[in-house]
Amino acid sequence: MKALLTLIILVAAAPLGAQESASGPTEKVLGIGGLFFRSKDPSALARWYRDNLGIALTPTSYEQAPWQQEAGITVFAPFREDTDYFGSRDKMWMVNFRVRNLAAMVDQLRASGIAVKVDTTLYPNGRFAHLNDPEGNPIELWEPKKP
Repeated sequence: MKALLTLIILVAAAPLGAQESASGPTEKVLGIGGLFFRSKDPSALARWYRDNLGIALTPTSYEQAPWQQEAGITVFAPFREDTDYFGSRDKMWMVNFRVRNLAAMVDQLRASGIAVKVDTTLYPNGRFAHLNDPEGNPIELWEPKKP
């Protein structure tokens, strides 16, 4: 599975030219503008993501600035519905967050009492760790390999 993810990331990192179809140039999306999902307690879960992963709370007015991610690779990859890569089969998605220093992030999370499983394999595209948020949603942390 990591080999597939590595291939997807390498392909995603390749520069793209203008997209053409049989009828001429087509528009394409520029990136992900949000990640929206259901929660038993949205306020508490948003605070957990803020406190543990540094993701700012959703603004309550247009004058407040939303969280901004750093530019970088984003992989958009549907998986087979029977994959076990996300853990429990009742979880339909997994978010992958890029991190600057995986070891430091893992130490920070563990110091807060959060269980994190570090994949000890060094892949061509970097290093990975897995955890779950308080509602059991799977999270993958990825420290991309430095060029």
